[in-house]
Amino acid sequence: MCSLSRKEFFRVTTQTSEQTLVRPTASHPLAFHQLLALWRTNSELWLALITLAALLVGWLGGTVTGLLPTWVVLSLAGIAYAAGGYSGLLGAYAEAKQGKLDIDFLMIAAALGAALIGEWEEGALLLFLFTLSGALESFAIDRTRKAIEALAVLRPETARVRRDGGEVTVPIGAVAVGEVVLVRPGERLPVDGTVQGGASAIDQSSITGESLPVAKGLGDTVYAGTINGSGALEIVVNKVAAESTLSRIIKLVEEARKDTTPTQQLIERFSGPYTYTVIGATLLAVLLPPLFTAEPFSATLYRAMTLLVVASPCALIISTPASVLSAIAAAARGGVLFKGGAYLEKLAAVTTVAFDKTGTLTTGRAAVTDLRPLNGYTEHTLLRSAASAELLSEHHIARAIVQAAQARQITLERPTSFQSIAGHGVEVCFDRGTHTETIYLGNDKLFADHPAVVTPAVRAVGAAMQQEGKTVVLVARRVRAADEATEQWVAMGFIAVADTLRGEAPQSIAALRRLGVGQIVMLTGDNHDVAEGIGRQAGVDQVYSELLPEEKVTLVQKFVKAGPTAMVGDGVNDAPALATAHVGIAMGAGGTDVALETADVVLMASDLSKLPFAVDLSRRAGQVVRQNVIFSVGVIVLLVLLTIIVPLWQPGFQLPLPLGVVGHEGSTLLVVLNGLRLLALRPDLTPAT
Repeated sequence: MCSLSRKEFFRVTTQTSEQTLVRPTASHPLAFHQLLALWRTNSELWLALITLAALLVGWLGGTVTGLLPTWVVLSLAGIAYAAGGYSGLLGAYAEAKQGKLDIDFLMIAAALGAALIGEWEEGALLLFLFTLSGALESFAIDRTRKAIEALAVLRPETARVRRDGGEVTVPIGAVAVGEVVLVRPGERLPVDGTVQGGASAIDQSSITGESLPVAKGLGDTVYAGTINGSGALEIVVNKVAAESTLSRIIKLVEEARKDTTPTQQLIERFSGPYTYTVIGATLLAVLLPPLFTAEPFSATLYRAMTLLVVASPCALIISTPASVLSAIAAAARGGVLFKGGAYLEKLAAVTTVAFDKTGTLTTGRAAVTDLRPLNGYTEHTLLRSAASAELLSEHHIARAIVQAAQARQITLERPTSFQSIAGHGVEVCFDRGTHTETIYLGNDKLFADHPAVVTPAVRAVGAAMQQEGKTVVLVARRVRAADEATEQWVAMGFIAVADTLRGEAPQSIAALRRLGVGQIVMLTGDNHDVAEGIGRQAGVDQVYSELLPEEKVTLVQKFVKAGPTAMVGDGVNDAPALATAHVGIAMGAGGTDVALETADVVLMASDLSKLPFAVDLSRRAGQVVRQNVIFSVGVIVLLVLLTIIVPLWQPGFQLPLPLGVVGHEGSTLLVVLNGLRLLALRPDLTPAT
């Protein structure tokens, strides 16, 4: 147990209710409450200052000048010991009740030992530096805690709800699913829901880490804690406040803070026996010298007290959690959610990354990729005819064609009749007054009875596009005269639709390679041609296609046996493979329930560029942990050598207790500050090298 645990205990035992601190009464003026609040938030710093003041006055007035009577000096010594040892004594007592001895006990024992040999000033100095170090550690660790707890501040306390034809403001806990919440421009959204009215751009960086506002309109999903732009919104609530994405993120990050890495678990298992070893070594340092040397007992006891201080493993114990908490906080602010410190450590060791295709490397949405007009038609005419024909269809290919036309601001025409032919395509009619125009969209089966439309030359064009792994739709036009005496068929052209690669996928995979990930593969149930096309565009090493879910698991098991493996999926149909890998990484899509529950790491914005950031951050955290462990162990070894070994061949050498205190507390503070460097990392500031 290190001094951080002591401070946590101290903070709890001295906590006062908020109402008592901030509300003035007749007997407690506001200024007094402000002092109480200042004391509560800086209690260890105040105790350190009281200790220093009593130490300086007593030392200057007694030892240096002799101006103060003995009883005053002793009183000041008592004040210094009481203030400097208060929080440590509380921590040591709490552990002693559980049958344990910790660093607090070592520090209190060393200070009392110094007083017993007449060196109260050095004992008080030890307590001052120990308490000051605790105050500085509290300040440093609080920076990490506040970076995480800042998420909770994002959640508004009230919401404006439409009830009984009017608007009422209610606590967010009283908002029910299905109610309509009204959000004005510039306000934070109080709930998760779906836009029912209005349009705006939402800054959802607090949830997804996206740097730019996202346009939201009718039917779009929005999240509590995000910031509305310039438009007013009406939002239908789909989750109560306690179950919102923001609430779930806060809960998961809090749970992640409690989780420990394997390195930290090893250190904690080591710390208990080590503390008793230090106590045993100190007793031997007191008992053995009088048996073999003529050294004064005061010098022997002084050395033993110094050993108590310098051998304490506080810096070693705090080295890992300081770094891990900082990394988890930096990741959360960058749109990456680690469910625990163990996964941070595991991700740093990954040598193989397996990607799902649909919804992971690709957007999971069909989009028009190619327009190939035939027989003199233009791309504009081809797309306008096809999109007008598909205007009434709900098929995903139809939606992609309509969206492509809308993106080009093409004016569409509503058909007079629409017929879907299952497994073939659609037949759509337009009344032109003097004649009827029919547009056909579909595959080869739709035109089986009209070989004049699908000539060998036309078929060759479509086959070439299909070999690129795209879904190809032929658009044909039939014009029938009003008297139905004549009709004309003509192929207008092909439209290719595909699930498109995410724009950031190739750069992200290249960044993973620069980070040293040795093998990058893609696993998919899609057909071979489509999978190979996406794999080439993404730049993966190997493509495994036409896989059943259990076959994905078998492959991941194979990779796991070969080395540390991460599986990246959409968190819905990839759950078994995510669970099989050393680290399961889900594309969060803004924090879907399945993604948050399934994976060990969640990319909240479904942005693959955050994956190299997560890997880089985990490796940097590992480097910082190793630096801290090596440094803290090195300082302990050096100070112990100076305390015990050097005097064996340099008789009369004595490591001053204040120097031992500075070395011990200084190393503790340095490892905390080194860990806090990770808080400054951001996705856009972290080069993938």
